[in-house]
Amino acid sequence: MKKVAVIMGSDSDLPVVKKCIDQLKAFDIPYEAHVISAHRTPAQAEKFASSAAANGFGVIIAAAGKAAHLGGVLAAYTPLPVIGIPIKSSTMDGLDSLLSMVQMPSGIPVATVAIDGAQNAAILAAQMLALSDDALAEKLVAFKADMEAGVLKKDAALQETLAQ
Repeated sequence: MKKVAVIMGSDSDLPVVKKCIDQLKAFDIPYEAHVISAHRTPAQAEKFASSAAANGFGVIIAAAGKAAHLGGVLAAYTPLPVIGIPIKSSTMDGLDSLLSMVQMPSGIPVATVAIDGAQNAAILAAQMLALSDDALAEKLVAFKADMEAGVLKKDAALQETLAQ
């Protein structure tokens, strides 16, 4: 199975990104996590992204706040899909990060989840990898079924409470 790269612009992003890592682990998806800054270590960002496919990665997840250029910089150097996680910062509650990620120029797409949407980034990465991995696809089907069962259980409890 291909690995997922989880790249944070700063170690301060880890509390949000941990939800992504936990979800990847739940799907048994191999991953590596690194701190690479688009602005402070641009050569390292280029080196990582340009060699990611050759190093066994299938998807890159990039978490960044404020200017949030990390996803775009990585996407510029790789043919792999890049998923951005806009991190809520003190500035504009993360809207600045979100807009930086979704306003990419033609030819350099960055799929973007909600502000602090780390779990969805992992699920989207799993869905991408599952296109060529039947076992992972089955895990995703089970994951969706578990979500459905949870909602149905909550509805049954609500109905019971309302009937009293």
